[in-house]
Amino acid sequence: MAMAMAILSFFLCLLITTAAADWNILNQRTKSGLKISLKNYCEGWRLNVELHNIQYFQVVPEECVSYIGKYVSSTQYRVDSERTIEECVVYLTKACALKGDGTDAWVFDIDDTLISTVPYYKKNQYGGKKLNLTDLEAWMSKANAPVLAHTLRLFNLLKARGVDIILISARRENIRSATIENLVQVGYHGWTNLILRSAEDEKKGVAKYKADARRRLVNEGYYIWGNVGDQYSSIVGSPNGRRTFKLPNPMYYVS
Repeated sequence: MAMAMAILSFFLCLLITTAAADWNILNQRTKSGLKISLKNYCEGWRLNVELHNIQYFQVVPEECVSYIGKYVSSTQYRVDSERTIEECVVYLTKACALKGDGTDAWVFDIDDTLISTVPYYKKNQYGGKKLNLTDLEAWMSKANAPVLAHTLRLFNLLKARGVDIILISARRENIRSATIENLVQVGYHGWTNLILRSAEDEKKGVAKYKADARRRLVNEGYYIWGNVGDQYSSIVGSPNGRRTFKLPNPMYYVS
């Protein structure tokens, strides 16, 4: 009996090992029979992250790390991002009947919305390595994140039109000084409020924390015309603003 069980276990292990070895993205087909390449697979994964069909992932799939790295370093990523901001400008200039009484507001996230964390993630496999918050905050504390110039243009246009700009970030209060330093040195100044996570806020998910922050703004009398972020947790929940705009970011997921 023991010998039979040992033989059965051996063949089960062999079967599992063989099945794993046979799996190769280059040999795969969709259920409809369409043969797919690694690029097809990774582009499908990235697109479904942006569509919010893929949620709560902790790391970029290993086979797609190189593809995601090339994307966030590419002209296509810049074009995709700039198109988002162009839509914000069209909406602002064509559809926003600003009141001009001090209650007009626009909300921005910070990371990968105003400034870029791509240099940090480049050193961490473009999201292929599980996030170490301590390490990320140490990088943020250096205040060297580069500007996202397309968003800066929108930021300055809003200022010129007298809209109060509110920054709501999942960054914690312990890096407030570094955050302000980084924003100012790349050209952002004149915002109305910078809201960062307090110790109490850390007990909440990011989506709830940000929705609660927006609710306080509305209770203070603000009308939120627009809300821009790279994560769905920045733009979901009520109130979320008259219009929301999602910038591309396939490197990480914040809930």
